Amino acid sequence: MSVNRLLGSVTVAAALVVAGCGGDDEPEPGQPAATETSEDESPAESPDDGSPENETPDESPGSETTDESPPSSPTDAPAAGPVEPTDVEELVTDLDAPWSIAFLSDGEALVSQRDEETIVHVTESGDVTEVGEVPGVEGEAEGGLLGIAFDPNAPDTLYVYATAGDENQVLRTTYDDGEFGEFETLLDGIPASPRHDGGRIAFGPDGMLYIATGDAGDGSNSQDLDTLAGKILRVTPDGDIPDDNPFDDSAVYSYGHRNVEGLAFDDEGRLWASEFGDSAADELNLIEAGGNYGWPEVEGIPDDGGSEDYIDPVHEWPVEDASPSGLAYVDQTLFMAALRGARLWQIPLPGGEAGEPTDYLDDYGRLRDAVVAPDGTLWVLTNNTDGRTDPREGDDRILRLTLSDS
Repeated sequence: MSVNRLLGSVTVAAALVVAGCGGDDEPEPGQPAATETSEDESPAESPDDGSPENETPDESPGSETTDESPPSSPTDAPAAGPVEPTDVEELVTDLDAPWSIAFLSDGEALVSQRDEETIVHVTESGDVTEVGEVPGVEGEAEGGLLGIAFDPNAPDTLYVYATAGDENQVLRTTYDDGEFGEFETLLDGIPASPRHDGGRIAFGPDGMLYIATGDAGDGSNSQDLDTLAGKILRVTPDGDIPDDNPFDDSAVYSYGHRNVEGLAFDDEGRLWASEFGDSAADELNLIEAGGNYGWPEVEGIPDDGGSEDYIDPVHEWPVEDASPSGLAYVDQTLFMAALRGARLWQIPLPGGEAGEPTDYLDDYGRLRDAVVAPDGTLWVLTNNTDGRTDPREGDDRILRLTLSDS
């Protein structure tokens, strides 16, 4: 496909915010498409007031890498970039509400299908084979079979985030020769709801598993350190709590989140997260251990300079331009998939500092995930078959983008 069709060529100033009808991913079930705002969308909550007694620690544990840690970019070469898409091809068509991509070491991939509760295998040439169902998945609306990730230090070990009735769980299994092993539950008790289930999981360069959760439709959960909702969690590959987590005997790594669906680590080992706002702004956050990101007390970048109690976003978007889900990092560049915004946002990070976002892929509808393949291309999932919009012929797709220095 030519670059002319690929480029959306629209840039936005980081501080521009236009009030919308809600920045979540999905409207309430049954809401007509004409009034859709985004997939997780819901009215603003009226949470209980109150802040946790725990204080944010001065240091950020888990930020240093070790010799055994996997790289946070596809190769060990010095970072180039920033980069931008220069070509796109439709690699796969006719997927059913795909949600997450996890690459095998040979360049092929597994893809989760949220509503079908199945995982499919995708080759580099675009051949698709169903592997099987994930047992025990029971979700509605935004719940179901969500994020998947391989452990870089155990490449045959697959981790799954899924809804099981009134809770979300993290499961672990093996994948070998096209088949799954037994599934075991590593972490449970994450509140579930028809909206705001989070669901993205990713291994960090420290070898730990990071888990994004939503507030389960109750904003007061986000400030409550006794619940796993509205948080980013950090556990060992066995599901245990690391000794250097910021809160004693807690999987919580950061809190005050509304609904995080994108996690990505840069070359410095820093964690970035994309987050749905409500009616004011969607957010890109740089995550600090023990940090409080303000929901529901604050949303977006405050006009008054904010409060020392909360960490402000690095960037914000009008909710109608984003509703962000998957997030990928490569060569001093972040790529953020947008649902309601129906485009791919590129955020350059020259020297580690976030620059002005630019949008691409504005003619494929809603976008759910963006993941860097081992060969350096970017795979992007469309998300038009989950009942929130009218699907097009061939939906849903995997798009493969070629990246070049910008």
